[in-house]
Amino acid sequence: MSLRQRLTQLAGRLQEPQKVARFQRLCGVEALPRRSAGPAAAQGEDEKAEAPLARGVRRREPQLGASAGPQPPGGGRNQCPAKPGGRGAPNGVRNGLASELGPASPRRVGALRRNSLTDEEGELAHVSNWPLYYLFCLGTELGNELFYILFFPFWIWNLDALVGRRLVVIWVLVMYLGQCTKDVIRWPRPASPPVVKLEVFYNSEYSMPSTHAMSGTAIPIAMVLLTYGRWQYPLIYGLILIPCWCSLVCLSRIYMGMHSILDIIAGFLYTILILIIFYPFVDLIDNFNQTHKYAPLIIIGLHLALGIFSFTLDTWSTSRGDTAEILGSGAGIACGSHVTYNMGLILDPSLDILPLARPPITMTLCGKAILRILIGMVFVLIVRDIMKKITIPLACKIFNIPCDDVRKARQYMEVELPYRYITYGMVGFSITFFVPYIFFFIGIS
Repeated sequence: MSLRQRLTQLAGRLQEPQKVARFQRLCGVEALPRRSAGPAAAQGEDEKAEAPLARGVRRREPQLGASAGPQPPGGGRNQCPAKPGGRGAPNGVRNGLASELGPASPRRVGALRRNSLTDEEGELAHVSNWPLYYLFCLGTELGNELFYILFFPFWIWNLDALVGRRLVVIWVLVMYLGQCTKDVIRWPRPASPPVVKLEVFYNSEYSMPSTHAMSGTAIPIAMVLLTYGRWQYPLIYGLILIPCWCSLVCLSRIYMGMHSILDIIAGFLYTILILIIFYPFVDLIDNFNQTHKYAPLIIIGLHLALGIFSFTLDTWSTSRGDTAEILGSGAGIACGSHVTYNMGLILDPSLDILPLARPPITMTLCGKAILRILIGMVFVLIVRDIMKKITIPLACKIFNIPCDDVRKARQYMEVELPYRYITYGMVGFSITFFVPYIFFFIGIS
């Protein structure tokens, strides 16, 4: 057997959903028993008895509909077609669900996160190891919006603005390439059953590679690369951080039933390749963003061009909005850093005083840090909410799209792209310009 055949067989085994289900069982997650529907009265009584425990979680049957050609978003919105000749069912559909759910054990867990755009919710499951459950909940949140909107501003406002900006550059590049690669390869998520889908927020996206794994690999490695030598700390701290952070995020995606082992490995290796190729240019990119006269125009034009290219690759899924959000955030942060630099609001320390020493921790230092986070995040969230309320109705009016159901309206490309790009562009611009200006004005910069 040739090496290529062996690698193909190994890849096939690593993609098997049975291995994901086996890992879930090993960690104490088991699917509730699937039984054929019993008498209607008995089934109704069981459902009433279990309603408080289920916390309102509803089951959605697969809706197999055509996805070719332009159509209003609706019933078939989670049905991205699988790649011709590929494995599995259409993406976003729980493969192999052949029977109704019968009465279930009360020892179970509800959906981790509900997809507000599709109404899809995670499966109820029997969980016997709660510490692992909460640990992997934390791991999967390290790749979600809530983490990013806290993590990057914290670096820029409180730790090191230069490191924060360059982390954003790496994150945008890695996530953009990961999302585009998903839409090119078009492999579906692991089949359920046997896999238990504890989270379905990204279930309408394709699976290969795992962008959570890519982010969970890129961020800790980039943190160490950007800070070691710039700050004084033992390298062993970074060497401990990288495998712990990366393993937690990667294993959490298998635990949640969202990725196969092959998706995770591919995401990890793909990120290493991206960092090897592009990391040497990060300093150049950041310096260009700050100092070049026409940097804002070039940044906005480049990010828009990248977005237009990626948005034509597939039918609707959360991937399109996430990609616009990533590009908009990156463009906003880069443009804000350009304005901030030219106004002298945030000046990076001189190279002559490197490496930087950790300042002594005092009540004043902690108080200012907490105050910056509270004021900054309130302002950022207000900007995001205002921009959302402005851009969605405006886009609907311009493109003559009904706006009575905002959730459906957001699934039209003409609404979703400007809404995500402009809203998160303003969020990024606020993080690197408006908020630092407020800090400077009130004396806590």
